[in-house]
Amino acid sequence: MLIFEWVVGVLLGAVLLAALARRVGAPYPAFLALGGVALAFVPGVPNLKLDPELALALFLAPVLLDAGYDTSLRDLKANWRPIAGLAFGAVAVTTVAVALVAKALVPDMPFAACIVLGAVVAPPDAVAALSVLRHVPLPHRLSTILRGESLLNDAGSLLIYRLGVAAAITGSFNPAEIAPTFLIGVVGSLVAGPLLAFAYVALTRRFQDAASIIVLQFVAAFGIWIAAEGLELSGVLTIVTFAITVARYSPGITAPRTRILSYAVWDTSVFVLNVLAFVLIGIQIAPILDRLNQAEQVSAMLLAGMVFLTVVLTRIAWVLPASGIDRLEFTGPRKGRHPARAADEDAQTPGLGLRAAVAVSWSGMRGIVTIATALALPQGGPDGGFPYRDLIVFTAFCVVIGTLVVQGLTLGPLLARLGLQDDDPVGREVGRARAEAYAAALKSLDATEIEDQEAAATEALRAEFVAALDEAKSHDEGLAPETLPSDAVRRRAIAAARDTVLRLRREGRIGDDAYYVLEEEFDWAELNATPRAET
Repeated sequence: MLIFEWVVGVLLGAVLLAALARRVGAPYPAFLALGGVALAFVPGVPNLKLDPELALALFLAPVLLDAGYDTSLRDLKANWRPIAGLAFGAVAVTTVAVALVAKALVPDMPFAACIVLGAVVAPPDAVAALSVLRHVPLPHRLSTILRGESLLNDAGSLLIYRLGVAAAITGSFNPAEIAPTFLIGVVGSLVAGPLLAFAYVALTRRFQDAASIIVLQFVAAFGIWIAAEGLELSGVLTIVTFAITVARYSPGITAPRTRILSYAVWDTSVFVLNVLAFVLIGIQIAPILDRLNQAEQVSAMLLAGMVFLTVVLTRIAWVLPASGIDRLEFTGPRKGRHPARAADEDAQTPGLGLRAAVAVSWSGMRGIVTIATALALPQGGPDGGFPYRDLIVFTAFCVVIGTLVVQGLTLGPLLARLGLQDDDPVGREVGRARAEAYAAALKSLDATEIEDQEAAATEALRAEFVAALDEAKSHDEGLAPETLPSDAVRRRAIAAARDTVLRLRREGRIGDDAYYVLEEEFDWAELNATPRAET
């Protein structure tokens, strides 16, 4: 009962801290981290421990599935150079830099354990960065790059992490033996993810109630991760490719009410997982410090401070020089971008290379991935089962705290100071797609036989669509207003509009971000036009 009471109290405290964070425009993980520090020194806190094998599946699988579902495949392809440079290049460089610093400060630490420490603290966290970016207008491509980095950097860091853990435990490392297994695992993950997605889409067609479908989503997240790990595939790549594929092929089979409820459930789940992660690692800090004498505590704090400086300075050194700025240069067309999107973005973001690089270089907050990998280190034995486990966990938590507090609380003012403005290509795509969707809906009304009892409602609906299209024609860019009728006779028109938007996304004329905005509009309109018993 005591643990249950603590969980209830922690969740209440987390809600209050998140509300305070939103009020001041700061990332809520920063306040959760500070709360974890405070909780670590509260007398009587239960000494909760998590099975290391459960940590990665519990904390990463749902977060990656949620992030992968919201990822625009078109934008990933268009910005693959800067995303790859950050997700793999910056992660690798940071891992090596941290390992060298750790080895210099703690000579007795095995180099494999130093590499593990580097892999733990290398990947930035999307939740922290995006919670700041929501409060500050930012060029869409910059947000896309940061989201793409946070989605893919987990794959690189976890690969290094697993190799380092294996080498530290076995005491040997043979690249010639590992390389074939690694390549097979990567290729297998890229194949398995989409195949499982098609099977999942076929399965969900058999279910209609929202509760069953949402439960299936969580079963898929955890089940796919467990299966991938059991088959020695990459759980990250399998989950991400699964989520991206499901996002492309599931809109036509998921009811609007289910989709809206699902979004709310997943947002809440990601928040709760962040709370639990910060609490679990926070309450381990006090016992770790108790096991160290005064000299060891000073050494641990020195290592944590130097690793914090290393991860911050390494990211700046990677992004700001010519190699980083060229990847982030926004002027000129980019191969792979749709001409309309390229024109929109390039026209609105001239000469932002250096300012964009500064913003990206300071958007390196660490979060749940770092915490999950630290908690997943093997426990037991005289030194926690893994060499210098306590020191790695302590350092990881300090890096998370440092980046969230120092960078997280200053990122918003920095972005405002840089004067970066939102070029809003998504808004323009939404307006144009909305105009085409309304035209398709109006056409469907003209082609439909109207019964007498529906005539008055249909004429009113037609008048609303005509007015919306007239306003779009009067706009310089042909953007339609955000108005969509919603009564019982309108479901056929909404279906036609939805089909048109799906076609525009398939053709690459609008991106996933624009599609999701319109999908939500149509979902709410269809909900208002559909009796609850029919959904």
